[in-house]
Amino acid sequence: MIEDRNKLIEDLKNRENELKGREQEIRKKAEEVQIETEKQFSEKAVEIEERAVRLEREKNEMKQREYEKKLEDQKKLIDELKKKAELGSQQLQGEVQELALEEFLTSNFPIDIISEVKKGERGADAVHIVRNNLLQECGKIIYESKRTKAFSDSWIVKVKDDQKLQQADIAVIVTETMPKDMDRFGLRQGVWVCSFSEIKGLSIVLREMLIKTQSVRIVQENKGEKKDMLYNYLTSNEFVQQIEAIVEGFTGLLGDLQKEKNAMERIWSTREKQIRKVLINTSSMYGSIRGISGNVIGSIKALELPEGEQDEL
Repeated sequence: MIEDRNKLIEDLKNRENELKGREQEIRKKAEEVQIETEKQFSEKAVEIEERAVRLEREKNEMKQREYEKKLEDQKKLIDELKKKAELGSQQLQGEVQELALEEFLTSNFPIDIISEVKKGERGADAVHIVRNNLLQECGKIIYESKRTKAFSDSWIVKVKDDQKLQQADIAVIVTETMPKDMDRFGLRQGVWVCSFSEIKGLSIVLREMLIKTQSVRIVQENKGEKKDMLYNYLTSNEFVQQIEAIVEGFTGLLGDLQKEKNAMERIWSTREKQIRKVLINTSSMYGSIRGISGNVIGSIKALELPEGEQDEL
């Protein structure tokens, strides 16, 4: 009875310890889940905050440039600036974006040629001549800047005409208001359409594409020329002379090797005769001494006949 009670008590204690262990494990997992949740929440909060800051920065970038433009024009033409500010001139807004676009292209592609089309002249707002690291021209991109409340399809026709006029490879419209059926940059009737914030990435991709295309074009153009150069080299006296020089070099090496081999064989033959002469003289001297002294001198196995041959003698 007492043993059963003790066993029961021991089982209860074991279960209690087991429950405590599980409770600690559950508490530990709960703490880990809480820490991970707080970490994810913190990371998400930072991400949201960074995104909000970035969006706000991009939103304010154009306003800041517009303010700087207004301030600059104010020093030159105060009266004209006041009039434009009161009317909310779209022309002023367009000029600000044009300047911002030219500044971005100039600062990010210093080896390229960036030029603007003057007011009154036919053509796009900015012309971008792409050059590779060797300063070779790889293509041309034209940019048309638009900052109005509505997108017009007539811009496409105008930019394509400018593209033909300036013999450009790519045409881009940078607009504040995208077409209704486009929520991000893309091709529209062969013309790239994007916002000012998107041009920062799109211009890099388009430039790299022109450079790669030019390198492939050069390789294709030079294929026939390289084949002719290779054929002329293989049939030239220079190639024949180089092959002859290589063969002569190997022939000389083989000759030197054979000479060394013949010399070593002569040395080995001479040494072999000398060694045999020493052995014969040594054996003769040993035989003479052995014949005079009899068995007083011990035998030398190397100079004795094998046992079978001695018995026969």
